Order: sequence, then C-alpha cells, then structure tokens
Amino acid sequence: MKKTGKRGGFSLLELLAVVTILGIIASIIVPRVTVSSTTAKEKVRAHHVATMNAAFERYYIEENAWPTAIATLVPDYLPDGEPVDPTGVGYTVNNTSHRVE
Repeated sequence: MKKTGKRGGFSLLELLAVVTILGIIASIIVPRVTVSSTTAKEKVRAHHVATMNAAFERYYIEENAWPTAIATLVPDYLPDGEPVDPTGVGYTVNNTSHRVE
C-alpha cells in the first residue's frame, strides 16, 4: 500500500523554536564557563605561590640561607618540579622579602 499525504518531519517554525531555545541556553552558560576558567586559573596560581613560599621557608630552616631561585628547590623541596603558571605570567622571586610573587 502506498501512503498518500504529507511526509513526516519538522516544520520551519518548530526548528526556529529549537534554535532559539538553544541560543538562550548558550547565552546563559558560556559566560559562566569563561569566568569559572579564569577563577580556577587564579586559584591554582595562588596555591602554587603558597606551596613555593612554604618550600622557601623550609629551605631557610634547613640550610640557614634563603634560596635565590625557584630552581634551587627542585627536587628536594618541590619533588614534582617547578610549577607551571596557568595564567602565563610566570613566578618571580623577590630577593628582599624572600617570597615568590
């Protein structure tokens, strides 16, 4: 038997409604994801700085002298190596305060 009549499918109005709904959802989610990524990178950077400052203090207690570079702490005080800055700025040592910034 042959079918006569309309073929099944979506109308243009139904497709337009779906695209509109997806656009609204994307406009809500995309800004939150980008802000979350930036915040996460800043928190990881702060954690790395705190870890390296603690390693600087341990080095001073054990060696009775401040290290002059972060590389001095590898591998004894930073066994996983020098942390990579997720923000791309990099870490510097302030030789006056003996802190990583």
